[in-house]
Amino acid sequence: MPEGPDPVDWQGVALSCAACRYRARLDAGKCGLGWACVHDRYAKRIERFFVLNPDLADDCLTMPYFETRMNAARVATLFRLPVLLNDKDAGVRAMAILRLPVTHARRRIKDPDRRVRIAVAHRLPIDDLLPMLSDPDSYVRQIAVRRVDPGVLPTMVRDDDPEIRRIVVRRIRDPWLVHFVTDPDPLVRREAAQRIAPDKLYCFAGDEDLRVRFAVAERGTAEVIEDLINDPEDVIRETATERLAALNEGKNDVNR
Repeated sequence: MPEGPDPVDWQGVALSCAACRYRARLDAGKCGLGWACVHDRYAKRIERFFVLNPDLADDCLTMPYFETRMNAARVATLFRLPVLLNDKDAGVRAMAILRLPVTHARRRIKDPDRRVRIAVAHRLPIDDLLPMLSDPDSYVRQIAVRRVDPGVLPTMVRDDDPEIRRIVVRRIRDPWLVHFVTDPDPLVRREAAQRIAPDKLYCFAGDEDLRVRFAVAERGTAEVIEDLINDPEDVIRETATERLAALNEGKNDVNR
């Protein structure tokens, strides 16, 4: 059943099935005007065409419309895809990277379009991700930071993007968490306070942000949270008091 905009080609010209080279597919119920058509400008119709006719994908990799080439690349034969790594459209290049063996991703690590580098960051082996940690696009760096070996993460503790620093805090080894005490973003400091060993929380106990001190009051040892009993914020004092009572109760249970 037809849906979406009027069926026109990528240049806005009305479509007709009469001169289509895939006319036989219409008779077989595998395509239809306004429903599933390789020549349509509407991406959903192109995608549906290749779902119904994956055997035609190889034949459509050089068609002029980028949406057609990209959807064809989803199902085309792998050995036909390397040429698309140099396609003029970034979406087509990215699709080729996502489907080809990972060795091909290295060829586009400096691609000018972030969509391609995002695909590269998803595909590269972990040991090859180091160059992507200095990518100018923060989302590319985020992907790399989520995937690299934690041993590499100390190089990212001062990244300009606070979201990246939060990811680093979640994955970095405990000894490095003290480096986030002076982080300019309180949410990064809170993440660090929620992960660091309880006996090291003293370095966050005097934080100016109550969210960070709250994390300390929830997890700190008795020695760490003593000062928070007199915190100016009610919620911090209450949490610290409850934490201290729980710690003392646990100590008493051990001594019984």
